[in-house]
Amino acid sequence: MGQLVYIKDVVTLELDQEKCTGCGMCLLVCPHAVLSLTNGRAKIENRDACMECGACAQNCPSDAVTVNAGVGCATAIINAALGREGDSCCCVIESKETSSNADTCSKEGKEVSCC
Repeated sequence: MGQLVYIKDVVTLELDQEKCTGCGMCLLVCPHAVLSLTNGRAKIENRDACMECGACAQNCPSDAVTVNAGVGCATAIINAALGREGDSCCCVIESKETSSNADTCSKEGKEVSCC
């Protein structure tokens, strides 16, 4: 079975190899094997396979991994499936008729669903 790829070039995953201690925790918790261990440090192998769950960042004891869970890839997929504008943005513009989110804010006079 091939590697899962979500939407190219929208993932917010970042790795600071200087902070990495090589503990391998990020490899253990990543459900898509996005990271590998090379020369005693974590390395991003397939960024586009990241679903931005945040498990790697949540479990990294040295704060070497950061990911803004749900603001890139996962949100883009959901918004695209719902036919919303701004398909790779967390806050999307909706018409008042289609807005189902009780928590809304205003952006330049338009109703916006906020995360």
